[in-house]
Amino acid sequence: MSKKLRIGIIGSGGIAQGCHMRGYAAVPELAEIVAVCDVNEKTAQAAADKFDVPTVYTDYNEMLAKEELDGVSVATPNKFHKDPTIAALKAGVNVLCEKPLGMNADECREMCAAARDAGKILQVGLQSRFAGAPVWLKQYIDAGSMGDIYYARAQAIRRRGVPGWGVFINKELQGGGPLIDIGVHILDLTLAMMGYPKPVSAFGKTWDDLGKNPDLWNSWGDYDRTKFTVEDFAVALIKFDNGAVISLESTFMANGPDVWETQLYGTKAGAKIRPGDEGKDAITIFTETNRQLMDISPANIPHVESAHVEEVKAFVNAIINGEPTPVPGENGLILNAIFDAIYKSSVTGNEEKVDVTF
Repeated sequence: MSKKLRIGIIGSGGIAQGCHMRGYAAVPELAEIVAVCDVNEKTAQAAADKFDVPTVYTDYNEMLAKEELDGVSVATPNKFHKDPTIAALKAGVNVLCEKPLGMNADECREMCAAARDAGKILQVGLQSRFAGAPVWLKQYIDAGSMGDIYYARAQAIRRRGVPGWGVFINKELQGGGPLIDIGVHILDLTLAMMGYPKPVSAFGKTWDDLGKNPDLWNSWGDYDRTKFTVEDFAVALIKFDNGAVISLESTFMANGPDVWETQLYGTKAGAKIRPGDEGKDAITIFTETNRQLMDISPANIPHVESAHVEEVKAFVNAIINGEPTPVPGENGLILNAIFDAIYKSSVTGNEEKVDVTF
């Protein structure tokens, strides 16, 4: 492509400035941010000033109509992902949408269908798999070194880590609690390592007792416990059409240790990965050689300065090269459909089907 990609930003707050805009700024020879949009004009202007963006909007429809854009990042609160994403796709613009893709699977179906009908890229902002340790382990798995992965345990557990700012504790605007905020990352990473098998059902349970308790300390500062309307802990058992099973644990607040890892069990080897690390403890391979049990730690995990920057680079390269994104909207649909089933299961007490059709 002879010219730089023209990029717009919809939702110009912390995630946009700290992750998306930073990513585009890292590839100035390939893309330039030409417009930012936010319903709060001061927020949009602050983002524009920080990244030297020439034009500010408060209406994304106006931005889409006036700017000739190649791509946009949608970094609004979860409740407002769907409409600007679909509007951009219908305008012929590729979209990188923050996670989770939608508030529920039905919204994701509409978004995926819009991308399919427009013939444009819809990428989900799931940066964890772009970190060094996941990149190394995915190559190891794809080489056949672990055999068939039939079970995994995915854990995103905070002992006292409720994000009291923004809308993280507001179910109406966020859609859920730790399950869709941090559980989405560890589950996506796990599914990516397993080749994204098709889910068929989920059995789950959620609690909200600790998050509402005003007597408990929170590592990220106090918040209004009366406004806590999401779950603080979620667990689930997820079944897939290839016979694989994943157990998922995700919490903002629990009386247990902080854990951010996935354990994978394959027919040739197993693995434990802490996706945010790059040192000798980031990955452990559990295998056997000549009837000797071996615990192996790789010494050549690639260094990745910022997984957020790498996800934006992947979006830019997919547009330029006319290739599919490595994190398509369909992955976001699968995740939201699983979460829908978990939330429903917690109410009904039954194992619930997961529908990923669109």
